Amino acid sequence: MVTVRSLGHACYTVADGRYTLILDPFLTGNADAVCGPDDVQVDYILVSHGHGDHLGDAIPMSVKQGAPIIGVAELCRYCAGKGAEVVAMHIGGARDFPFGSVKLTQAFHGSAVMDDEGIIYTGLACGFLIACGDRTIYFAGDTGLFGDMALIARGRKIDVAILPIGDNYTMGIEDATFAAQMLEPRVVIPTHYHLFEPIRKDPGAFADGVAGLGIECRILAPGEETEV
Repeated sequence: MVTVRSLGHACYTVADGRYTLILDPFLTGNADAVCGPDDVQVDYILVSHGHGDHLGDAIPMSVKQGAPIIGVAELCRYCAGKGAEVVAMHIGGARDFPFGSVKLTQAFHGSAVMDDEGIIYTGLACGFLIACGDRTIYFAGDTGLFGDMALIARGRKIDVAILPIGDNYTMGIEDATFAAQMLEPRVVIPTHYHLFEPIRKDPGAFADGVAGLGIECRILAPGEETEV
């Protein structure tokens, strides 16, 4: 059994009963978060890009829990410089782990740590194709629509696709619906659509759109989980 749990905004855990992965662990300072970084124990931390609402608490969680951060090489080097454990990868590359495997996919978005001292480049943004247990989960990260989404699964069925729908910074509902059509997952979970005013969208409208494609949509409020 594999469960996917929303922790708020674009942060999720994926757990198979033995290993727990956390995706984009922005918890501290997240008004939608249902817990803090000390309230969830994880074995691996997957970070799609360096923006604060995705990198979030990854570094202190890694330092405190010893969980490695998985991401593109430039972001991992930045995190390692702050004392984190890292597994550096890059887009198109796959790697086996005790829970299964991770492949980094492209995502059309920026990636940088931005603070009062300026902007620190952290490589390309990415998504993740995760094999955990006997399930395949595609976490798109922050991305615009791109045609090569049709090639991401290539020979395997995606059980769950987690797709942003908030528009402005990522795909909106119309583009995310088209992405779902290309990906053909069994289940789609909308994400990145509530925390900030410019991205507030109705996930029900997305659910209606993908229902016409024969794809099940599961809308997870922060704190809710689903079995896949």
